[in-house]
Amino acid sequence: MAETSINLEGTKEEKYQQLIPMIHALVNGETNRIANLANVVAALKQGFDFFWVGFYWVDEESLILGPFQGPIACTRIAFGKGVCGSVWKSRKSLIVPNVNEFPGHIACSSASQSEIVIPLIRNEKVIGVLDVDSDLLDDFDTIDQKYLTELCNWLADNLV
Repeated sequence: MAETSINLEGTKEEKYQQLIPMIHALVNGETNRIANLANVVAALKQGFDFFWVGFYWVDEESLILGPFQGPIACTRIAFGKGVCGSVWKSRKSLIVPNVNEFPGHIACSSASQSEIVIPLIRNEKVIGVLDVDSDLLDDFDTIDQKYLTELCNWLADNLV
């Protein structure tokens, strides 16, 4: 495969509208889940320069770290704990403008300031979460939520 560079232009929404089809094309034809998810996080990291982006997968009573890009991360998160565990429990996405104000926040990196977590749901069951962190306060909004949810729904239906 040739080297791929992701250069997005326009508003945040326009960037997502460019990136989502690129991600679909990037993983088209590849059947390995790990390879595909690694490329998904790489595309998100490169496209938006997020501080940290990655997946956690449900494994019995914990979320286990999956493909990610950014600083070293927490390996295991319990059900209902932190932002990721709370999203697993509630089955609803969550935007946290200031992680230091989130009760029970798990600080994998002290540089993380805001976060968005989206569940991946298949057959009414959470199978994992997409976790995106920023080193800026209040960096995520409903536009991120809309397009990352669209991406996670597609992933849950097609790749995982």
